[in-house]
Amino acid sequence: MSMEQKPIKKTLQESINWNDLRYVLALAREGSVSGAGRVLSVEHTTVARRISALEKQLGSRLFDRLPTGYVMTQVAERLYPHAVSMEELIQVADRDVFGMDAQLSGSLKVTASYDVFSRLITPKLGSFTEKYPGIILELLSSTSLADLSGRQADIALRLSPKPPEYLVGRKISMLGHGIYGSTEYLNKKRTADSLILWEHDHKTPEWVADHFPNARVVMRANEVLSMMEAARNGYGLARLPCYVGDSEPSLRRLDLKMMPSTWAFWILSHIDLRSTARVRVCREYLIEILEQQKGFLQGLESRYY
Repeated sequence: MSMEQKPIKKTLQESINWNDLRYVLALAREGSVSGAGRVLSVEHTTVARRISALEKQLGSRLFDRLPTGYVMTQVAERLYPHAVSMEELIQVADRDVFGMDAQLSGSLKVTASYDVFSRLITPKLGSFTEKYPGIILELLSSTSLADLSGRQADIALRLSPKPPEYLVGRKISMLGHGIYGSTEYLNKKRTADSLILWEHDHKTPEWVADHFPNARVVMRANEVLSMMEAARNGYGLARLPCYVGDSEPSLRRLDLKMMPSTWAFWILSHIDLRSTARVRVCREYLIEILEQQKGFLQGLESRYY
């Protein structure tokens, strides 16, 4: 009798705990043991070993290994929604316990993109660490929205036209953008301009059609500081947030009329964590230092580091 055909000798309650289901969820979502290992912060061999051990406990195979990756069997597909429900219950319990914490001590995870940390946040954190020595800040650089519901981060600083509804927060400011080029590039004689665009700009951006219809695209980037570095090194013109472009002394902002951005700068946290003491004091501090820099965010003032 194959593993798929063997009867389950124990009930699921006897055979499975939450740690087992974490591995099932990670492998199902990532499709590879290496990807699941990264999510769970373990070696890929640990993932393979835990899944194999669970399959033996259940007497059923949970995944088929195909050239394209790991695919759930029918048994795993039936198990998956129950695992997701358990995950959600544990996340709710975790947030409830964390939300009751009134102590101004412990770790606090703040996520933002590296350019936001380096230009706006990190230079201003000195007085916070002095005032709250018991709070250990964990700065998590990321360009994607962290899973605040899963406590991957407690506070998120995000550029967004509209944040998800399960998050609460405050809109600090609308963002200013400009077209930037290096002084060296702008002083060169050019028959046509060179452009540095976002990788997702599959259609010609409005600013290009309006001001540079004959320009050629020489480079694309998926991260704002990579785009800024390309412009700084003279490869061409780039549309950058003003808080990035105006902080680089080798770049000059062109005097061009731009359509206002629909994106704003938000400070966000999960609704269940809004009354947590250390989340509250950190959020209030971040709001204060960002409010002080609204002109910089809007492109009304420049700053060189």
